Amino acid sequence: MITLKKLNFTINCLFLLTFLAVHGQQTFPKNDISDERPKAFAFTHATIVIDPATTLEDATLIIKGGEIEAVGTQIRVPDGYAEIRAEGHFIYPSFIDMFSNYGQPEVVIPRRGNPYVKREQIQSDTKGGYNANEAIKSEYNGAHNFEVDKKMAKKLRSQGFGTVATFRPDGIARGTAALVVLGEGHENNMLLQPKVAAHYSFNKGSSTQDYPVSPMGAIALLRQTFYDAQWYASQEWKPFTDLSLQAIIDNRNLPQIIDTEGWLTALRANKVAKEFKLDFIIMGGGDEYQRIEEIKSMNAPLVIPLNFPKPFDVSDPYLLPKISLTDLKHWELAPFNPLLLAENNVQFAITSHPINQATDFLRNLRKSVLHGLSQEKALAALTTIPANLLKVSNRIGTLEKGKLANFILLDGNLFDDGTMLLENYIKGEGHAVVQPPNKTVLGEYQLEARGLSATLKIQPKNKGYMAQLEAPKGTVQNITFSIDGEMLGLAFEIDKKKYNLGGWVSTSGNQTVLKGNGTVDLHRNISWKAIKKSDDTNNGTKKEVSKIAVQKGKVIYPFMAFGSEEKIKPETILIKNTTVWTNEKEGILKNSDVLLENGKIAKIGNDLTVKNATIIDGTGKHLTPGIIDEHSHIAISSVNEIAANSGMVRMQDVLDSEDASIYRALAGGVVAAHLLHGSSDPIGGQSALIKLKWGESPENLKIQNAAPFIKFALGENPKRSKSAPSVRFPRSLMGLEQFYSNAFSEALDYKKDWAIYDQLDRKQKQNTAKPRKDILKEAMLEVVEGNRHISCHSYQQKEMLMLMDVAERYGFTVNTFTHALEGYRIADKMKLHGVGGSTFSDKWNFKWETRNAIPYNATIMDKEGVVTAINSDSRETIRHLNHEAAKAIKYGGSSAEDALKMITLNPAKLLHLDDTMGSIKTGKSADVVLWSASPMSIYSKPEKTIIEGAVYFDIETDKRLRKQNQKERTRIIQLMRFKGSAGTKSLKISKTKPEFHCEYIEQAQAE
Repeated sequence: MITLKKLNFTINCLFLLTFLAVHGQQTFPKNDISDERPKAFAFTHATIVIDPATTLEDATLIIKGGEIEAVGTQIRVPDGYAEIRAEGHFIYPSFIDMFSNYGQPEVVIPRRGNPYVKREQIQSDTKGGYNANEAIKSEYNGAHNFEVDKKMAKKLRSQGFGTVATFRPDGIARGTAALVVLGEGHENNMLLQPKVAAHYSFNKGSSTQDYPVSPMGAIALLRQTFYDAQWYASQEWKPFTDLSLQAIIDNRNLPQIIDTEGWLTALRANKVAKEFKLDFIIMGGGDEYQRIEEIKSMNAPLVIPLNFPKPFDVSDPYLLPKISLTDLKHWELAPFNPLLLAENNVQFAITSHPINQATDFLRNLRKSVLHGLSQEKALAALTTIPANLLKVSNRIGTLEKGKLANFILLDGNLFDDGTMLLENYIKGEGHAVVQPPNKTVLGEYQLEARGLSATLKIQPKNKGYMAQLEAPKGTVQNITFSIDGEMLGLAFEIDKKKYNLGGWVSTSGNQTVLKGNGTVDLHRNISWKAIKKSDDTNNGTKKEVSKIAVQKGKVIYPFMAFGSEEKIKPETILIKNTTVWTNEKEGILKNSDVLLENGKIAKIGNDLTVKNATIIDGTGKHLTPGIIDEHSHIAISSVNEIAANSGMVRMQDVLDSEDASIYRALAGGVVAAHLLHGSSDPIGGQSALIKLKWGESPENLKIQNAAPFIKFALGENPKRSKSAPSVRFPRSLMGLEQFYSNAFSEALDYKKDWAIYDQLDRKQKQNTAKPRKDILKEAMLEVVEGNRHISCHSYQQKEMLMLMDVAERYGFTVNTFTHALEGYRIADKMKLHGVGGSTFSDKWNFKWETRNAIPYNATIMDKEGVVTAINSDSRETIRHLNHEAAKAIKYGGSSAEDALKMITLNPAKLLHLDDTMGSIKTGKSADVVLWSASPMSIYSKPEKTIIEGAVYFDIETDKRLRKQNQKERTRIIQLMRFKGSAGTKSLKISKTKPEFHCEYIEQAQAE
């Protein structure tokens, strides 16, 4: 029988004799005399956790040949099996990481220059019969490229992991993961299953091809790739070979895992999953608690990391304002993420990703339990759940007969602080993790060494030892202490004498003595002895996490400054005795009442009364329709894709509800915005129309049933006029004209191909190649057929005339010229065509093509009968669009009512929203602003901004929130100071979101 003290030596000897024989690849040639006997041993008298719900006390685990032969209580150890007594020790299934890059080649991300000033790479440079886009790497096979990494395997084993599903994190379609164990043998023996999951992401990885550069481009590429795979699979005789599409088809029955950056990207991934009826397993970012209801509604399993954010350095008062409330609250609340997911019945597995932070994993796992996650849920997230999601629960995940002998041995409960993971067994092979302190050595001793008499204390510390020496004079000092087996050493200086002592541990009965020989000042030989007086009273003490309470902060919506604990809800509101700017034939009404009820404008009149309404005194104030910004780039995660025709990308795919610009715009009286693609391409992406519902999810920002729009662009930007090395077509005004004509002609041909196919009967369709679904050509067809409206970036008259001519040739109308700085020159032709103009108030000469702009532009177009709006195209200008509109009064002599319409009713008309927005009329949406004075006055302020009857900005609430924000910041900063940042690399300041404008490209800015 073997005691646990001798476990390491005995088990390692057994493995040395038998591992190669039992587990060696039998097809490999032999060059020795092998022992073919399978290793067989048993742990007895241990606490064995079979699975998260089943724990056996005083139990036995029997192992043979790398598998579990039996487990239970009152089991007899068979003859010939080595028995290891494990009283006081716990055995758990080893962990499974279903999102790992272990043993895979490193992904090298190339340096990417500014695409505006370099030669473009439009085609793929990948050699072979692969996909047309380099970011589609679905043919990659993790098993074919897997190599055992002993150093990383050791780190992962030290955190409790025994099995990982490993893949290469490169590209949007990343290929397959292999299931491997974390042993140190040959790859043939470490590889359990060559294909265990297919992986996707929204990150192009190492691709050097230009498209995509944006999140919405990545989503569009993945959507088109899935449609292409469906089409390719339907072809009996493939028109060409695409090994990447074939791999997607071949791997469609594997678990499908998509990597996201957090809850915002997870919601985007879930929309793709629904479109293609896929069951994505979503790799999260650890912030899912911030939108737990939306995450729950996905009904998708998650994989979550425990890489909790590092603290900030809060010692510098000058840097404190640069730390956002979002980051402060995330630091505090991230450890509660697993708990909140569990409380909301969201299924999740836990991963050690990112692998370079794996050594923090076990500490953060215990931190999660300290913050309320049950031990059963935590263990399930590391064992049974990943085993089930990967469809390998027949081999791993629990300690049951016939399963692999993958388990960990600890000196106590896994989740108790101070418990040490001693051994990690991989297919029955033991790997030492921590050598526990020798309890015999721990304690207080009386040290005697040639005239020196002192008290020696030896205590455990950080999985090792700490020794202190207390001299007769009462001084205490830490000394150097080392021990290897029974041999030990001491080194210290006292009374200006340097002692170097070596010796051994001697035990007789209950008496422990340390003794040996040494030197004083490196030349005087002495003998020494230390007799134990008492045992270490702290030995084996562990903190039980369940007994420690942790206070949880509040989640706010949105998760940033000026957010609220509850989402803002509509009210019944009666605004009394105010000046109402109706934008209707009634004009401006004095001393009137307006009732907002059920999200609508219910009544307009005098002396209105209603029960249970919030009464607002509007005396001396002005009520207007809410401002609508026809051209904005707020509330999105990206603005430009750089394919010449980017009509397949959608701004609705990258809505960002956590943008502070939403709140700032509300403070300026803005209720809605048209979110446009930038102007990098002749044909940009599809627009999104939103209302600024502060605190709502991205999906709830969208205006339901809004008309669809798309961004076009004319001028220097899409022609790459500043880029001499550019090879992208088009490069001239003539090229632009032909580019648009080609796009529309191809769309009509696409329609014709489908019409011919749809007319075939069933038998004919079986013998006819089905047309390929093309989301780009479908968008172009919507434009040609008048079902998607163009908002076109434009400055010069000649370009606007060209696009109107092209549109008329194809039988549709351009909806809006946005900017339209030379619109005053062709206002009569714009009116004749039916196109509107959305312009700046007084910006000009900021680039060569804007040199002819004038501040009278808006008034001239408006008086000519062109529907004219004034837009911001700026997250700063959007805050004072009323001032921009008032400039039409200053420069052009427009009336105050007409000026107001340029930021309310007219943009509503341009965006086809005027049936519900843009004026104060019974039955329209209750989207209004209450101003302190006339909205055209520079001294006026919005006091309340109301959307569908809900007050999303209130000037008094704003004052309260400012104090509340500061109080919350102070509380968390004090907590951060109290907990400190010892042992961690503290952060200095928060990252800031750049301002998106027409020319901004994310990839270029990254350099």
